[in-house]
Amino acid sequence: MPEPYQSIEHIVVLMQENRSFDNMLGWQFGLSEAPFNLADDGTPIHVWRDQGTGTSTMSIPDPDPGELFVDMNYQLFERYHPVPGARPTMGGFVRNYQNQAIATAAHYDPRAIMHCFQPAQVPATSQLATSFGICHPWHAAAPCQTWPNRFFVHTATAEGYVNNVPDPPWDVVKRFPYDMPTIFNQIKEGLLHFDQGWRIYFHDFPQSLLLSRLWPHLDHFHPIDRFAQDVAGGNLQPYSFIEPRYFPNQSQGLLPNDHHPPHDVTYGEQLIAQVYNTLRGNLELWQKTLLIVTWDEHGGCYDHVPPLAAAAPPGPPYSDGFTFDRFGVRVPTLVISPLVAPGSRFAAPGPVPFDHTSIMATVRKILGIQAGALTGRDAAAPDLTGALTLGPGQLNLGPASVTVPAAVPAPEEVAAAAREPLTSMQQGLLYAAAALPPQDRLLAMLESMRTGVAVEVPPLPHYTPEEALPYIQGKLNAFMLRDVRERRQ
Repeated sequence: MPEPYQSIEHIVVLMQENRSFDNMLGWQFGLSEAPFNLADDGTPIHVWRDQGTGTSTMSIPDPDPGELFVDMNYQLFERYHPVPGARPTMGGFVRNYQNQAIATAAHYDPRAIMHCFQPAQVPATSQLATSFGICHPWHAAAPCQTWPNRFFVHTATAEGYVNNVPDPPWDVVKRFPYDMPTIFNQIKEGLLHFDQGWRIYFHDFPQSLLLSRLWPHLDHFHPIDRFAQDVAGGNLQPYSFIEPRYFPNQSQGLLPNDHHPPHDVTYGEQLIAQVYNTLRGNLELWQKTLLIVTWDEHGGCYDHVPPLAAAAPPGPPYSDGFTFDRFGVRVPTLVISPLVAPGSRFAAPGPVPFDHTSIMATVRKILGIQAGALTGRDAAAPDLTGALTLGPGQLNLGPASVTVPAAVPAPEEVAAAAREPLTSMQQGLLYAAAALPPQDRLLAMLESMRTGVAVEVPPLPHYTPEEALPYIQGKLNAFMLRDVRERRQ
């Protein structure tokens, strides 16, 4: 008898930004008011909640927490350089948040980092967690920033780098582009009967474009509007990866919907609802679909559960000296499919917890990709097929739609956001865009990079999002010209 998961034909992954499990789902799943961290003056700061849904509440924590590798070390171990074998105390979040003020003129309220949202404040996340299931625990692949964790979901390694980019002067030339083999290449090679096999949908700039193994397949990258068209037209590929909006867009009157602090989480909830409602709207396709919604890392937001299991190192290089033998903090991960019983909570079947490379293991198993693991990390990763248990006659179709607040930002709010300093994620994407080669240098750049020649990045001023986004989109449009795509096929 076939296993239930064998009826799945489409896997869709939406990866959001920088929220911990406690921050998004803690109150819904047993968080008490007992956990606390000590402030600089020794005052205990407990986890807390409020009832508001205004921008000031939905943007907590503001300013953005520390999310460098050393920051995360302090959050977990209460020291920037933990001794080998130390057990995480989860006691350094508040003091690390306060320490961010050393380099800025901003005020860092120690209570902000201990705030956790209530279910009504994150209605899409909470309703889908109840209507379907969650993985508990699911850890970020590494105690690192966004780029390393996003690379793990695509390649099962971060090439040894623990942060998005180095400290200023932003010496991206030493590490761009990233040339690791990817799950997308395995799908392309393993599903020859499909013209595409996978697609990446994005809003403003796809972080996944930093992976040079994907450059021969630029026709697989599409603006987010194409996702709804593909679902409605029955043209959804076996694997889809969705990236959120990272920048405010004044011309369209839109704020980021990536959940990244201090962005208003309401807009991230709208994106989750949009993706679910789009898939649920094609009932025939929906019955053969698995939707995974996860967050790349905790972004400095508090979580009380220490990552205790040892992680399988992906293998060298370890460019920054860290062997990636530790998992990151818990992040929410929703497992959404008609094959998932409502209210399910899934733990990994063995001693290795779920992490981002579990997505790769799941994709290979469900889609029948015969290629082996890319690194030691995804070789050890448990997959999600055990969560897909409902067969014909038992399907959990879920709510016909998920309703979230129809919030629309005021033009002055978008304008103000566009004039704010760039977040570290936005700065990294700006320099990644700057490093994209022009059409006539694409092949030469790949050859130079693979023979150890540095990629030059032009010096850039201190842009605001208002200034950065047009530059980024111009570079992206030039890079993804159709004749470039045809040449690289």
